[in-house]
Order: sequence, then structure tokens, then C-alpha cells
Amino acid sequence: MRRLACALALMLAAAPAAAQQPMPHEWLFGSWTGGLFPAGETEGARCTAQPSVIFTREVVLRTGMLDPAYRQRLIETVAGREDGATFRFVPAPGGRMPPDAAFGCQGGPDILEVRRLGPDEIEFPNCRDFPSTLRRCGSPNR
Repeated sequence: MRRLACALALMLAAAPAAAQQPMPHEWLFGSWTGGLFPAGETEGARCTAQPSVIFTREVVLRTGMLDPAYRQRLIETVAGREDGATFRFVPAPGGRMPPDAAFGCQGGPDILEVRRLGPDEIEFPNCRDFPSTLRRCGSPNR
């Protein structure tokens, strides 16, 4: 058991520094409401039952205007900025995806710009499918 603990400690010490740093979009992890319409209830089951967008380590999920099923976009890269983050998604195989899988942004279907407006509020600038701001589920109602 002691050998295993020593080996694990050596492996962790040898891990590259980049692997130990936070991800550039870590501050976005979780569920967000609004975007399609102004954000309503942010506390309780109403928000967490059907958020508009969910950010995870490797995937961004979004609901459609007419279809509540989530559209999944795999993250290719994320670049952090002082005021937000820029996502580049893995292109859909053969370029075919449901019409509402993208965010309707100027940069095209595989780019998403996120601007931080406050600790629990973001927007997707120049994205026609998300004209309103989004609020984090679990944050205080305003």
C-alpha cells in the first residue's frame, strides 16, 4: 500500500503544470436559464428542471426554441478572455446538424462567444438564437 501511495505521489508530481491549471471555461460549468427569453426563476426546481444551456468540461448543451430536447456540441477548444470565453466546437460529421444545434452566432455554427456580465450573468453577443442574457441556476433571483 505504501509503494502505491509513493508511486501515485511521483506521478502527480511529474504531471505537467498545464494539466493542473483550471480550465478557461470552468467559471461557466453548470446550468443557465434565459437566453431565448429574459431569465426568470433562477432558484429551485423551475430553473434546474429545464435550463436553456448547460456547460460541462467537454460539452455544451442547449435547448431549441420549439423542441425541448438538448442539442449537444462537443468542445474542440476554449480560449479564455478577461471578459469571457470563445468556444470552438467539433464540426458536425458531413456538415449535417439540426438547424437549432448551433447558437445562431455571426462566427458560424462552430463558434460561440460568451461575455461575462457579472458573477452569475452572461450573454452570447451577436447570436440571434439567444438575444437575452442568461443567469446561472442557483443564483439569487433578481
